[in-house]
Amino acid sequence: MKDPETLTLDPPPQPPPAFSLFPTLNPPHKTLTFHKISTLLITFIAYAAFHASRKPPSIVKSVLGPDPNSPLDGWPPFNSARGPHRLGELDLAFLSAYAIGMYLSGHVGDRIDLRVFLTIGMIGSGVFTVLFGLGFWLDVHSLRYFIMIQICCGGFQSIGWPCVVAVMGNWFGKSKRGLIMGVWNSHTSVGNIIGSIIASSVLGFGWGWAFLLAGILIVLISIIVFLFLVVNPETIGLTLPSEEEEAEISNEGIALVTLQKAESEDDDDESSSNNISSPPAIGFLEAWRLPGVAPFAFCLFFSKLVAYTFLYWLPFYISHTAVAGEHLSHKTAGILSTIFDIGGVIGGILAGFISDQIEARAVTSVIFLTLSIPALIFYRLYGSISMMNNIVLMFLSGLLVNGPYALITTAVAADLGTQTSINGNSRALATVSAIIDGTGSIGAALGPLLAGYISTRGWNSVFFMLILSLCIAGLLLVRVVRSEIKGKVNEGKWLWFSGIAC
Repeated sequence: MKDPETLTLDPPPQPPPAFSLFPTLNPPHKTLTFHKISTLLITFIAYAAFHASRKPPSIVKSVLGPDPNSPLDGWPPFNSARGPHRLGELDLAFLSAYAIGMYLSGHVGDRIDLRVFLTIGMIGSGVFTVLFGLGFWLDVHSLRYFIMIQICCGGFQSIGWPCVVAVMGNWFGKSKRGLIMGVWNSHTSVGNIIGSIIASSVLGFGWGWAFLLAGILIVLISIIVFLFLVVNPETIGLTLPSEEEEAEISNEGIALVTLQKAESEDDDDESSSNNISSPPAIGFLEAWRLPGVAPFAFCLFFSKLVAYTFLYWLPFYISHTAVAGEHLSHKTAGILSTIFDIGGVIGGILAGFISDQIEARAVTSVIFLTLSIPALIFYRLYGSISMMNNIVLMFLSGLLVNGPYALITTAVAADLGTQTSINGNSRALATVSAIIDGTGSIGAALGPLLAGYISTRGWNSVFFMLILSLCIAGLLLVRVVRSEIKGKVNEGKWLWFSGIAC
């Protein structure tokens, strides 16, 4: 147990304002189960709103960019021959700011009230999303204006992920974490679907409406977050049940760290009597050195490169590729692209469930990454033959591509941020999740940019880039896979893998 004099004292987070307005929300009127479900739903809705507000740029690409059949269409400066390059640069501006902000946000998130921090991120994201859309009514044609808006928006968007993962890690223990996080992480695909439908439905009235509605949506949901989100159970006088309480919960609600059974009862009493004491937050470089963080972070770099290339360019690809000999409208292409996200919902849940059953996150990730390679090949070769082929292969691609992406950003990040090697420091989860998703976001920034440039040489080149990225992502986890298999063999499980583990 650390000397109390070395611990920093932090003010405990205050209950949300709604708990003063509605006293019946407080225990014992509402149970722990009620608050766990409400936390899951609030964080789910919050991050779905983040993703819904990111979707308009991908939907309006086909409207802003050049149309070979109608050169006068589009929106300057994006409708020239270099239009796809500039659209890719817009994605790079947003996602680069998002990646850099992710590292900083995780560091800050370990130190301040996550409810307030998350609210700030949502409001800022909404404001700059609306400002992008105002370019339509203000007749703005300056590339610099749109790039600056995307940089600012990316910075505010980066606040969301470390906050919601930290809150979820505080409320839910490791038991069935893969399945719970898999279900919960479907918020990314649900948000993409909602954003796609909203943006596609209003394209006929002008592309600015896609941004305006998405921006208003996230600001409205930020009010719910500020009023109702409980950062951790202790804030309202609750404790986790005994089977999940082999963890020390910091006042910030950042992480659940398994306690050693050998700790004395006196130390436990001292810890519980000094609730406002917590160890200093884990350092950035120290978090990088935690076992498993670097391999999964770089794996996510390539996995997210693939996922975000689809996120930002799939509607454009569909509208510029004949399906059964016919080109689809911008609206139809946008709505059809949601099939990829529907597959992503199933993929995230399935990956989480499988990883819980076999108790091996890396093995599950590599299985999905390996199967996604032929899925993308088949989608490119046979997706244009008929609408049914397109839908089935797009669904399968979304399922396999988003499975490991969802697993690594949720259950894996939570596992790595709460491992026993941290030695009692319960303030690491936001930092670890920020490192993993921040590194992934660099890949997410690179993928759409490369797609914008490479697509002018043909879509086969884009798919080759995606397939190569999936191969590298799988190879980065080989050592972790061997370690997991060896651990199972030593436990007397998976004996048929003993040759691989050696």
